[in-house]
Amino acid sequence: MDRDRVLVFCDHLGRFYAERYGFPPVAGRLIGYLYVCEPAQQSINEISDALLTSRSAINNAVKMLDTQKLIHRSRPAGTRADLISLNPLGRENMGFDPTEYQQMAGLGREGLELLGDASPERRQALEVVISLNDYLAERLPQLYEEWSAYHQKGRAPRKRVRK
Repeated sequence: MDRDRVLVFCDHLGRFYAERYGFPPVAGRLIGYLYVCEPAQQSINEISDALLTSRSAINNAVKMLDTQKLIHRSRPAGTRADLISLNPLGRENMGFDPTEYQQMAGLGREGLELLGDASPERRQALEVVISLNDYLAERLPQLYEEWSAYHQKGRAPRKRVRK
């Protein structure tokens, strides 16, 4: 695999995750690398060498992504180094986990209680937050099932991109 192209791809993902989700760029670069590296499990040393990044920056990114359940850490018996790989697809790390929306709707309800008999205009922002988050919490499990069936049928994009 062309190392320069891998680094460009990782930089693109690093920028995407930084702009879209506020991740440190190195965390997005790490995700990008784990998508394309061979073998799929890599040590922190291997990752830092491949991404031309310090071990401490990779360690910090691994800790953050582990908390987000986006990666998996394993330590084979008899070794002293963790191996890092992408976490298998699942609701919680693909944006299909409804709990954050349930929590936000609950916080919106708490805010409405504070407003009491405030005017409809004053209550509107929280009512929108509650409505949207209730809707998403209800729909996400259904959307996950629909996507899963779609993916299982082999309808996921398989086009090769040429440059």
